[in-house]
Amino acid sequence: MLNKRIIYITGLPRAGSTLLCQLLDHHPDIYSPGHSSPLATLLEKIREFLSESPFFLSQLDVDFDLAYQRLLHTSRGAMNGWFEETDSLFVVDKSRHWVNLIETLYVLDPDFKMLVCLRDLTEVYGSVEAQHQKTRLLNFPDHTSPNHYYSRLDSLFQDDGVIGGPLRGIQNLQYVDNGEIKNRVCYIEFDALTHQPQEVMNTVYDWLEMPRFAFNPEKLRVKPHESDSYYRFKYPHQTRERIAPLPLHLVSEQLKTEIYKRFPWFYQTFYPEKYEAMTRQGII
Repeated sequence: MLNKRIIYITGLPRAGSTLLCQLLDHHPDIYSPGHSSPLATLLEKIREFLSESPFFLSQLDVDFDLAYQRLLHTSRGAMNGWFEETDSLFVVDKSRHWVNLIETLYVLDPDFKMLVCLRDLTEVYGSVEAQHQKTRLLNFPDHTSPNHYYSRLDSLFQDDGVIGGPLRGIQNLQYVDNGEIKNRVCYIEFDALTHQPQEVMNTVYDWLEMPRFAFNPEKLRVKPHESDSYYRFKYPHQTRERIAPLPLHLVSEQLKTEIYKRFPWFYQTFYPEKYEAMTRQGII
């Protein structure tokens, strides 16, 4: 089994995962680096490489159980080695990719706990759009159109897009029929986290079965954040000394309606009051 209790942070971009990691880091029993991790991608690459390795496949032919156990131990070994430097039992690993690996996690770490960050999709898009307006002379790192509003929305929300990728993983969670897996997922809503941070974190600590820890939202520890140049400064990860609710982003009604129509399941599941209002208005 694993040497650490990993708290997997994932979910939508611009939905508070950086803040959540910052707040978790205040707890004396939790080690939280605060920046995104390649561990999820590493596990995918191990699976991909060995699944296509003729040497490993031949070992499966000879003794499937033994070879498969080696694959399991190798993957867990990578997870254990990633946090070898800390003595903390609870460690945080942040990646938007975790939400798409939940069935794999259930095999590697059956007792996993995953925190999924949510935010109104129009606000997620609006946050990205607002940052793009500040950095128009720089291209997106993933070939998202820098020139057309609708093209940017289309790219961001496609299945492998910055928003669409984790969104598809969140949708997949709604179809999981394994109650054990569903019970290991806790959703954190952005507005609640920024408006009632202590109350939300108390809920998180209770769910993690950890003692609660009080912090001052006006005096937070600030740590160096990950390289924003890697993301061409389109998705900044700056931490701040205090929590302040953010103003709503300006998004045209046409683009909002497009988002509502594409993802009614999201609003029906997580924002039922807004979903009912849009249904009454004939938007969806």
